[in-house]
Amino acid sequence: MLNEILVNFYTRDIRKLIEEVNLFRDESNLWKTAGTINNSSGNLVLHIIGGTNYLFGTQLAKNGYVRNRDQEFSTKGVPRTILVTQLAALIPLITNTINAITEEHMKDDYPMMFDGGQQSKGYVVVQLLAHLNYHLGQVNYLRRTLE
Repeated sequence: MLNEILVNFYTRDIRKLIEEVNLFRDESNLWKTAGTINNSSGNLVLHIIGGTNYLFGTQLAKNGYVRNRDQEFSTKGVPRTILVTQLAALIPLITNTINAITEEHMKDDYPMMFDGGQQSKGYVVVQLLAHLNYHLGQVNYLRRTLE
């Protein structure tokens, strides 16, 4: 039951992030910041894509994804269509990965240290959902501020 709830929340929130990306009237605004905000919406999206692919894909699904975290924040000008395609690809990755973990195994250790210590798979999966929502809010705020 918990796995189904998590999949539903992830699917909803990634779709909402895709919607936010598509709501930018001026695509170049995806790569702009405002005021004291240091990261553009485009870079936050790349960060979600990279982090999710690494923390779900590499660590749990063992798909061999290689992350370059620095590039998530330094790359600019990726076309919106590529961002949307890569975000959409997260939904089956997350769905298949979560569904492969029994609720009992959600208590097992996550395969790497996380948040400064050893955490359970369930802890990491829930924390990553909260992290996704944090950045979703930032993207929404930046879009409304810039446009």
